[in-house]
Formats: sequence, structure tokens, C-alpha cells
Amino acid sequence: MESKGEQHTGPQSRGEQRIGLLNGFAAYGMWGLVPLFWPFLEPAGAGEILAHRMVWSLGFVLIALVVTRRWAWAVPLLRQPRKLGLITVAAAVITVNWGVYIWAVNSGHVVEASLGYFINPLVTIAMGVLLLKERLRPVQWAAVGTGFAAVLVLTVGYGQPPWVSLCLAFSFATYGLVKKKLNLGGLESLAAETAVQFLPALGYLLWLSARGDATFGGEGAGHAVLLAMTGVVTALPLVCFGAAAIRVPLSTLGLLQYLAPVLQFMLGVLYFHEAMPPERWAGFALVWAALSLLTWDALRTARRSRTALRNAAIAAASATAEAAEAAEAAAKTGAETGTGTGTETEQVGRGRRAAAGDRSAAGQ
Repeated sequence: MESKGEQHTGPQSRGEQRIGLLNGFAAYGMWGLVPLFWPFLEPAGAGEILAHRMVWSLGFVLIALVVTRRWAWAVPLLRQPRKLGLITVAAAVITVNWGVYIWAVNSGHVVEASLGYFINPLVTIAMGVLLLKERLRPVQWAAVGTGFAAVLVLTVGYGQPPWVSLCLAFSFATYGLVKKKLNLGGLESLAAETAVQFLPALGYLLWLSARGDATFGGEGAGHAVLLAMTGVVTALPLVCFGAAAIRVPLSTLGLLQYLAPVLQFMLGVLYFHEAMPPERWAGFALVWAALSLLTWDALRTARRSRTALRNAAIAAASATAEAAEAAEAAAKTGAETGTGTGTETEQVGRGRRAAAGDRSAAGQ
């Protein structure tokens, strides 16, 4: 289906699409550059950073919801136990994803973390086949197979499976699957998930403080502000993504999603100077080949769908026009037939009256 940006080409629509693209670049750009932020939070450990991220994210999202007055979803949600269960699952899965990612960045595994988000689309497709019984096109099978080969090559290169990458990919794919069933907006969903996370996270921070191991307040005001900024770092990209999602085609968002792991990979190699031996390059090359296949197939399928929809619309318009012409011709023919019948009836009546007059004259 074509988006609004594809259907309309007026100045206002082009302006909206431009705003959407800028928001999309902003969202994925922030997600791609976030590895630069986490090291500034040291000496806080990954667990403390994660807990602060949960607590401050809820605060930031609540402020955003108050400003935008988006509360209508909350009360109906509380009356739906199934959705509340899905939110709990989503909160648990994203907790694992956030925690592993923070630990990976601050432990020198930025490249391996970027691999997780590179292979995430492939894992999502594989989960669709295994869990949802979806059927794949041949090119998609080729992409998944190439991705599996890449994991094998990287396993040889690392000397063990790339657990960080696999954990990030599978946790985020599971999160996406749950979010699809949940069907809530980005801010609303994050508010619900962080509400679930809030009490355990706050309890962990209080426990750390009681033990004297908390860094919040003990490393200066600047460190405390940076820990509080984890809420902004978490929620702001989601706000930009939401603004992009309603303004640009899904195919464009699908291409923009690769910006984040590309930036993460470049930071890992060029900024953090992580090692990239030949076998690791080979594994990444296979992953990029798989993603190229996947992107080409998605664009080709979208183009075919648009063409089919356009042809169907043209055919429907043509059929409607033909039906209207046929109806008009039938009405015209009926009118002409009705006029002819009336004339013939009048002529017959005149003939009968003339014959009666002749008989009357004969009788006289």
C-alpha cells in the first residue's frame, strides 16, 4: 500500500515527508551514536546504569505524555489482562537487551553489539517461520542461509559463538514480536514497560545505596546529571521514530534501520579501535550480503505490490466508466423505445376511430 507521501506530491506532503526523513535520520542516528554515551557513566556498572535508565525513562516519558495529553490508552489497558501480560514480557525482554548492550559497549564489544542489530532482521524472519509459520520467498531463504553461514564463520573467528550478538538479536526480535501483538504507540508502550520496570529498578538502586556501592551522588553533580540523562537518551529517539513512522513509507524506514548498526560498527573500529581480524571481516561481509539480498527482495516486492495496486485501481476505474456508459446507453434506448410504442398506440387508436365512423355512416 502506498503511503501518504507516495500518493500526494503537493508542497505540504513533500514538506511532511522531509520532516519525517529528518526525524528518521535523527532517531537511527542517536541509536547509532549511543555507544559514545555509556562510557561517560563509568565508574557506574552496567547494572546501575540499567536501573537508572529504567527509572529516569519513566519520568521523562510521563512528562512527554502530560505535555501531549496522551492518556486515553491507560485506563482501557488496565482492563485487559492479556495486554498487561504482554507488556510484562516486553519489559523483561527489553531489560535483557538494554543490559547486555550497556555491558557490551563498556566492556569493549561495540563491534559485536553492532553485529547483533545487523542480523536482527534475519532473526526476525527466522522467528516468523518457526513461530508464526510464515512462508518465505526463495530470496529470503537465501538471505537467512547466508546469515547462518556468517554466524558459523564468526564462531570460528571468535573461538566461540558470538553470544553478545545473538543475545541482542534474539531479544530485540522477541521484543518486536511482542510489540506487534501489543499494538501500542512508541511512547505509550515505553511508559507501560518502564512502569513495570520501575519498582524493581528503584529497589535495586536503593539496595546499592544501602551497601555504599551506588555512584549516584557520590561522584559529583555532573555524574548524577549524566545518569539522569539516560531517560532522555532512551525516550528521545523513540519520539523521533514515531514522528518519522507516520510521515515516510515503510520501505524507507526499512532502509534507515541499517544506519544505527553501521554507525555502531564504525565507532567500534575507528573510535574504540576494536580488533577486526580477517575471519571477522569475512563474517561481516556475509551478513552484509544477506542484508543486501533481503533489502533487494523487499524493494522488489514493494514495487510489484504498488504496480499491482495501481493496475487494479486503473482496471476498477475503467470498469466503472464502462458500466456508467452502458447504463446511460440502456436508459437512452429505453426512452427511445417508450416513445416509439406510444406513437404506434396512438396510430392504432386513430385507425379504430376512423373505422367506427365509417360503420356509423354506412348505417345511416
